[in-house]
Order: sequence, then structure tokens, then C-alpha cells
Amino acid sequence: MFSFFKKLFGPGTDFKALKEAGAIIIDVRSPQEFDRGHIQGSKNIPVNIIQREVNTIKKWNKPVITVCQSGARSGMAKSALQSAGIEVYNGGSWFGLRAKLG
Repeated sequence: MFSFFKKLFGPGTDFKALKEAGAIIIDVRSPQEFDRGHIQGSKNIPVNIIQREVNTIKKWNKPVITVCQSGARSGMAKSALQSAGIEVYNGGSWFGLRAKLG
């Protein structure tokens, strides 16, 4: 059964390797949420203004990993950035991604 899902969804994203290769983490939560805890070095660009920041993010010329509290807002941000031609991955919750990064 597991191999069926692996074929369907792929092997999964190696977020640690992405980060080590220079990917930038964008935390799309509100500034207040970000201030209560975040991944060191991540940038806070709330989901409601992500579209305005597309040109700035493109200039970074690096892959992006989006995170939020649960993965829902980071999924919305991923869609917006992907539509703009940015290489982007949904990292889900910031707390979960922090654990994966070690």
C-alpha cells in the first residue's frame, strides 16, 4: 500500500537538502504569530501580501519553502508563487519543518 502512495505522490521533498542548497524559508503567518516563534533565518511575508512581494522573491533567484501554522496558508502562498514562476515547496507547519531540518 505504501508503494502505491509513494508512486502517486512521489518520494517526498528533502527539505533539509533544499535548505542546505540555499532555499529560503518564507513564513506566511502574521507578524504577531511569527514573533511568538519561527525558524531561525526565515523571512516573514504574510500570505495576504505575498502577491505584492513576488518581484522581490523572484530577484532572490533561489527556491522557496513556504510555512505557516498548519500548512493551509503556506499552500495558498505556494500556489501564488508557483503561478509567478517561482520554484516553491510547501513546508507545512513551521514547527514540523523545523524538526525536519534538524
